[in-house]
Amino acid sequence: MSYAHSQMGSGSRTARRSFEFGKTHVVRPRGKHQATIVWLHGLGDNGLSSSQLVESLRLPNVKWICPTAPTRPVAVLGGFPCTAWFDVGELSEESPDDWEGLDASAAHIANLLSTEPADVKVGIGGFSMGAATAIYSATCFAMGRYSNGIPYPVNIRAVVGLSGWLPGSRSLRNRIEVSHEARRRAASLPILLCHGNNDDVVLYKHGEKSAQTLISAGFQYITFKCYDGIGHYTVPREMDEVCNLLSSRLGLDGTP
Repeated sequence: MSYAHSQMGSGSRTARRSFEFGKTHVVRPRGKHQATIVWLHGLGDNGLSSSQLVESLRLPNVKWICPTAPTRPVAVLGGFPCTAWFDVGELSEESPDDWEGLDASAAHIANLLSTEPADVKVGIGGFSMGAATAIYSATCFAMGRYSNGIPYPVNIRAVVGLSGWLPGSRSLRNRIEVSHEARRRAASLPILLCHGNNDDVVLYKHGEKSAQTLISAGFQYITFKCYDGIGHYTVPREMDEVCNLLSSRLGLDGTP
């Protein structure tokens, strides 16, 4: 099932683009439903591959929601259309920010989580551009709003970013420092960032700098893991780290 996400509010000075999100794949928990995690794929991928990655993880009490990004022209690919959570000129925090695309994807993710039961803890994770979108969602949660000013509606309890970067990094610290509530939320949110130091797609330095920027902005529960000799892909010990973080921070039982 796919549907269009257009504008998130009225009164905009300019017409908003309409984004058609692709199919969402859901992996049901094998045990008691304690947490729901939205897992986001990388550039050009889809929710099916995400579901295949997460369904084998040793987290029986987690429901996984794996959406598919809209297909759109992407500047870093010379305008070639593919699935992407937002437009990007280069895969780093130095690229100009597509605030409209970022907000549309963050709102789509929040919408997927908004109908979860009240006693179920929710989080967001992803790989590459999916990681960047998850990290951006973390900043929206901290500030309590999207970049367009519309309130952010979900209480995120954990964020995971593998081989990603931080969109909007240049203004993050100033935006969080002006609000006591933003500082409080940033300080309470556990974030796990993992990066291979042989990554030639999203360079390791961008992942490391993103972690440093988050810490300087007031995110106190940042864990940054370097994987020696690893490129732009995931490895089992990295996914083990994801399981450990989610289990400990979300208080998950180890058995169904």
